[in-house]
Amino acid sequence: MFRERQDIMERKVKIELTNLCLIYDEERVLVQEKVGTGYEKGLVFPGGHVEDGESLRDSVIREVKEETGLTISNPQPCGYKDWILKDGTRYLVLLYKTNQYTGKIKNSDEGRVFWLDRRDIPTANLIWNMRELMEIFETDNYSEFFCREGIDIMPDRRNLLG
Repeated sequence: MFRERQDIMERKVKIELTNLCLIYDEERVLVQEKVGTGYEKGLVFPGGHVEDGESLRDSVIREVKEETGLTISNPQPCGYKDWILKDGTRYLVLLYKTNQYTGKIKNSDEGRVFWLDRRDIPTANLIWNMRELMEIFETDNYSEFFCREGIDIMPDRRNLLG
């Protein structure tokens, strides 16, 4: 019995939980010109870390509010991006999307926030695989974007659910 229990315990994995949220309307998506990334004027979607004791849903609502000034509602989980860090920690980015929000956008310490026309996405300076992640954000199927050994992999269609 003890040996079985020990085997189970050894399967625990350290995970760093984060989130990103695509906030959109008919023609635009909200982006942030993230500072301190090493990418000149690199654009990402708002998001951040899940705090200790915080629900996953509450964390994305809080992060969006902190980084953009908007209060989102009804964030829909649509997939995740994950990879293994050098220390063995799994870095997991939970992907959400919503078109329900209130408030006015404002810049934060994280960077300038603005609306980007959807037609400009192909040529925008998106970083951290945001362009590839759009495939997950835009579909109604839940999917994984897994990066193996530092190599970016396209959304894994074997993991499509729905």
